[in-house]
Amino acid sequence: MAAPSGSDRGGLIWICIFLGSLCDLSAEQIRYSVPEELERGSVVGNLAADLGLEPGKLAERGVRIVSRGKTQLFALNPRSGSLVTAGRIDREALCDRSLKCTANLEILLEDKVRILAVEVEIVDVNDNAPSFGAQQREIKVAENENLGTRFPLPEAFDPDIGVNALQGYQLSSNGHFSLDVKSGPDGIKYPELVLERALDREEEAFHHLVLTAFDGGDPVRSGTATIQITLVDTNDNAPVFTQPEYHVSVKENLPVGTRLLTVKATDPDEGANGEVTYSFRNVRDKISHLFQLNSQSGDITMLGELDYEDSAFYDVDVEAHDGPGLRARGKVLVTVLDVNDNAPEVTVTSLTSSIQEASSPGTVIALFHAHDSDSGENGLVTCSIPDNLPFRLEKTYGNYHRLLVHRTLDREEVSEYNITVTATDQGTPPLSTETYISLQVVDINDNPPTFSHASYSAYLPENNPRGASILSITAQDPDSGENAQITYSLTEDTIQGAPLSSYVSINSNTGVLYALRSFDYEQFQDLKVLVTARDSGNPPLSSNVSLSLFVLDQNDNTPEILYPTLPTDGSTGVELAPRSAEPGYLVTKVVAVDKDSGQNAWLSYRLLKASEPGLFSVGLHTGEVRTARALLDRDALKQSLVVTVQDHGQPPLSASVTLTVAVADSIPDVLADLGSLEPPQDSETSNLTLYLVVAVAAVSCVFLAFVIVLSALRLRRWHQSHVLQASTDGLAGAPASHYVGVDGMRAFLQTYSHEVSLTADSRKSHLIFPQPNYADTLISQESCERKDPLSLLDDSKCPVEDAPLVPQAPPNTDW
Repeated sequence: MAAPSGSDRGGLIWICIFLGSLCDLSAEQIRYSVPEELERGSVVGNLAADLGLEPGKLAERGVRIVSRGKTQLFALNPRSGSLVTAGRIDREALCDRSLKCTANLEILLEDKVRILAVEVEIVDVNDNAPSFGAQQREIKVAENENLGTRFPLPEAFDPDIGVNALQGYQLSSNGHFSLDVKSGPDGIKYPELVLERALDREEEAFHHLVLTAFDGGDPVRSGTATIQITLVDTNDNAPVFTQPEYHVSVKENLPVGTRLLTVKATDPDEGANGEVTYSFRNVRDKISHLFQLNSQSGDITMLGELDYEDSAFYDVDVEAHDGPGLRARGKVLVTVLDVNDNAPEVTVTSLTSSIQEASSPGTVIALFHAHDSDSGENGLVTCSIPDNLPFRLEKTYGNYHRLLVHRTLDREEVSEYNITVTATDQGTPPLSTETYISLQVVDINDNPPTFSHASYSAYLPENNPRGASILSITAQDPDSGENAQITYSLTEDTIQGAPLSSYVSINSNTGVLYALRSFDYEQFQDLKVLVTARDSGNPPLSSNVSLSLFVLDQNDNTPEILYPTLPTDGSTGVELAPRSAEPGYLVTKVVAVDKDSGQNAWLSYRLLKASEPGLFSVGLHTGEVRTARALLDRDALKQSLVVTVQDHGQPPLSASVTLTVAVADSIPDVLADLGSLEPPQDSETSNLTLYLVVAVAAVSCVFLAFVIVLSALRLRRWHQSHVLQASTDGLAGAPASHYVGVDGMRAFLQTYSHEVSLTADSRKSHLIFPQPNYADTLISQESCERKDPLSLLDDSKCPVEDAPLVPQAPPNTDW
């Protein structure tokens, strides 16, 4: 058969490439055809055109090859958009003697998360010459061998296929033998040497022949073997195998050294002519590394480890020959059974390492491929993930799977997922592989700041220093980063006509509240503040909380004595006590208030000093000055008392007042006793005595007029009772805080009515006679204006001080 010329062969290659480029893209598969042995970078096909893309757009579209093989056969040329060879491709190493050799790969379009299958057919070229297992073969032929006897010759082996494979044999010219080539059922050509002319050992003991094997490639390749014919004595029987073919099925995990089977051949000759030995015929390297044949027993044992994934079937040629050299051919067909010895392989082709917590269900996280090299059920792979995760798996093209979001994610619950993808085959026992995918959940601003309490209360002592820290308010935000950065502010408000910002401020970063002024409890006692916490997210979220700031009272006010009032004209007020007064007689009452509250306003009265100790006593809680014993004749007319008023604050504050009590039963006694008042020793006391004497004389002059006016005063008292009623009605509309006493009820100043009072100084003297009873009344301010000395007769019904009353906190109920 004529070999094709070089031009025809080149045309055939380009026709194959052209036909490969026209492969149908249906079912998302592209087919190409390429000859083997091309240089690296040789064009296989225009992938960009077949995908409908511009050549330079492959990298932008994320087009890449996904291959699971150990050797990368092809690559992408990003500039031309072509599929090129990544190296030299040897078809024989890749597919052995298979009639069709294809390489499968997947193309990933990452922007569309799409997989395309590409099938590249590797076209055989005549790159291998036929070769014989042994370069020399000796054949022993009996000299009386019958004409037409056939002698098997060694077969040549050519790993190429088709026309490039072994096509025939040629024998060198000789006068005794001819060559006959037969084809077996498997298509293999077997050369046989045919005896054409009788042999004569004595004439020629050896014959040397050359056997040539050639293929049909272009150019034709060939190999030779030397055949040496040795003439021996008669051996007219060749060995015969007990069966032409031996079949055996073994598992791929069969241990090394295990006996597969025993081949057996018989020879009816005797002696050396009947001694049969065995050997492999036309053995290849792979066969010689896997199997071992005992030449004497015919036992075939395992020399290497079988691998179903490498080859599932082996065709082993064996030969039996007797002593003189007659041979018989046999075959051993070994079928390898698959066992589940390969765990699934998971290849992640596309992966997202982070995802927003607001991603909708169905968002693709990863694309991966699961593959098992085993066959049948051993190669069926199922993938799974834990059920408690908010994700699901979806099978796509072939063995590709997608990892999708199944439920809405919440970073505040779980910020990172370590997803375990388990690929398990269906073998017995099943094998599995775990692949770990780490996924970060990216935060969004979906949580407003929250306070630990629904409201806050703070207490601040009055008279605090400016800038004092009141308390710290802290809000928490479960978000992260800027979404969790909180700033604090106060809601604008107005307090007593001034903006809230002039009273307090808050640190925007720490939430610490500061006082901007010194607070006065007597001005106001509490302050309402609304604090806002706002995060830095986009858009920002905020929440509010109310703060009640209570000002605590401090003992910063001294008790204020309302009665007796300090005179403004330099005179000294005098209280009267009759000499006939019994023990417990009420002489007068010291009235005081404290602007503070609580125990800071609880007042106690004490007699600090007296000119006659033991004569008078002061009520501890009432301030009433009473006689402690009966008055004696020896008691002086003028008694001086110093009463102190003290609160219960820490430290306590106090005030004192000096009272002058005149002791007399009647006005004449008063006038008589005034002269007997012992003058003071200093000059200032002498002047006072002089003034008193002058005043007594003046009073004597007007005594008669006074008696006349006395009746008119009685009438005026009746009139004043009506004025008192009107004044009391007017006070009912005043703020309650001006009259709140220590027991929480309205407190009225107890004013003691005296018909006559005595005031003595250097210029004037007034006598006020005591009445047998007294009334506790409160007179309107408007009706108590003093206009002349005579009006003092009714001034005892007026308030003891012109200033408005101040609040006094409740006393201890145990008092």
